[in-house]
Amino acid sequence: MGILVQKFGGTSLSTPEAREHVIRHIQRELDHQQQLVVVVSAMGRKGEPYATDTLLQWAADNGNSLPARERDLLLCCGEIISASTLCSLLGSEGISSTVLTGAQAGFITDDQFGNARIVDVRPDRVLEELKSHQVVIVTGFQGQSESGDFTTLGRGGSDTSATALGAALKADVVDIYTDVDGILTADPRIVEDAKPLRVVSYAEICNMAYHGAKVIHPRAVEIAMQARVPVRVRSTFSEGEGTLVTHPEGFRDVQTGILDRFVTGIAHVGGVTQITVESESGTDNLQLKVFKTMAEHGISVDFINVTPSGAVYTVFDSDADKAVTVLEQQGLVPKALSGCAKVSVIGGGINGVPGIMAQIVESLTNAGVQILQSADSNTTIWVLVRKEDMVQALRALHAKFELHR
Repeated sequence: MGILVQKFGGTSLSTPEAREHVIRHIQRELDHQQQLVVVVSAMGRKGEPYATDTLLQWAADNGNSLPARERDLLLCCGEIISASTLCSLLGSEGISSTVLTGAQAGFITDDQFGNARIVDVRPDRVLEELKSHQVVIVTGFQGQSESGDFTTLGRGGSDTSATALGAALKADVVDIYTDVDGILTADPRIVEDAKPLRVVSYAEICNMAYHGAKVIHPRAVEIAMQARVPVRVRSTFSEGEGTLVTHPEGFRDVQTGILDRFVTGIAHVGGVTQITVESESGTDNLQLKVFKTMAEHGISVDFINVTPSGAVYTVFDSDADKAVTVLEQQGLVPKALSGCAKVSVIGGGINGVPGIMAQIVESLTNAGVQILQSADSNTTIWVLVRKEDMVQALRALHAKFELHR
């Protein structure tokens, strides 16, 4: 019997109706003779009783002085409640299960409370419990430091828990259940004819996740890629197969001819400010001064273009005023353009193919969208546009590369 890891997010567990869907997914896989490990997030979203953000707000409303170690202890309660609830529901259906915390499941982390990194996964207890239970339920998002303290893995931590556990167990596949039916070619709230993707590569979905698509956390995908564990992104509320995330050589098993596509999807990130710093004299250390200043003040930079006379880059809008102020304190004269958006064209077939950038420029020019900045990598081309042009840019690029087909 192969091992299947299922991960259910907060919206998948937030209501009695949603939990019924979860039970059906579990029962279906048991009927297929799978050994089943289920990773769960805290139930619901901010405002709902046991959601992570609700627990954070609780701490803020009650003294707002909880140390990081104790905050992680509080946050671990959300997943424990979720796992215990699922265990009870499975028992009422005649399905035997047991609950393990992240620590009991073998997650060893560093001691960076609130954003711990996994050092090792030792799944011996999980394998032992599978001998006597149909389902082992594991609390996602959490682990234990070498000194025995509860730790949490930061945003997307339950996705990371699922793929790390899948890797340690040498699972056949990891199913990530969400409230959408797989990965789409673009945000369907903006691009109405966005199409579900049957299969994407690890590199493509990593880039889509890093650049705005919020279906799965990129750290989780990187772990799966290193272990070569296939991941499926599926909807809790349907029986569809969703999107398979795997290595390109596995594509032909799913859909012939898919390797010929150049562009897989379009992603976006809004709320960024473009900062330009130039020196007419071409001061040698200007770039060093700029980026060292950003680092010293904890300001994250992105979309970096360096020229002999200066630098152009982006920061989040929330950091823009601080960035300008600290640069001016260094005697520099920065120019800031707020209200921008980064639009990313992503595809494993982009590399080495002439004409992709020309098509991007042509489609945006025809749509009346000005490109403020551009950059590229192996699988992604980014363009910076004004926020008010973002929707038009996404729709124009989606149509240009015929992603609706």
